[in-house]
Amino acid sequence: MTQLKLLRSLSVMSIIFSMMCFTTQAHSTEHNIKQVCSDKSKFIKRRLSGEQLDNICEVYKSKVMLVVNTASKCGYTYQYDGLEKLYAKYKSRGLVVIGFPSNDFGAQEPANEKTIKAFCRLTYGVEFPMYAKTKIKGDDKDDFYKALEIASGESPKWNFHKYLLDRNGKLIGSYRSDVKPENQQLISVIEEAL
Repeated sequence: MTQLKLLRSLSVMSIIFSMMCFTTQAHSTEHNIKQVCSDKSKFIKRRLSGEQLDNICEVYKSKVMLVVNTASKCGYTYQYDGLEKLYAKYKSRGLVVIGFPSNDFGAQEPANEKTIKAFCRLTYGVEFPMYAKTKIKGDDKDDFYKALEIASGESPKWNFHKYLLDRNGKLIGSYRSDVKPENQQLISVIEEAL
């Protein structure tokens, strides 16, 4: 009889713990606003297949930034199309989509940067800024992605994870890979930030 009570207690505790985790995750990714970029931030990134170096926080200061880790051989690669449409529609109002190709998830970005750039332009007409291949996970994770992870409380689990920063460089949203660029909730948050 005591084992049955213990099992029931563990089941109830497990349910409560799961609910707490869900609530915390939803709160940290959509309602907390945490600073990623400031006047002192120096996240220097090289443009894809080029020599130009940009301090992300300086170059896109006062822009709403949608930061996405991308891959050319992923089931979500079709999202390039939606990302480019978002960029084209809202760039005049201050949105910038920023792509960071990464080979960290399923080795789905094995090509060199020149090939990646050509693929994005020729296949999806990508005009939004793309940067050099980037480490998104592991001990040598990129500093910008470390800051995004700290601010959001979560790291990308796959390609096409999206982080949204407001005009002041504060994180206002973190969206899993399966949240498409045309997702109405994402668009609403972007429009409110613009």
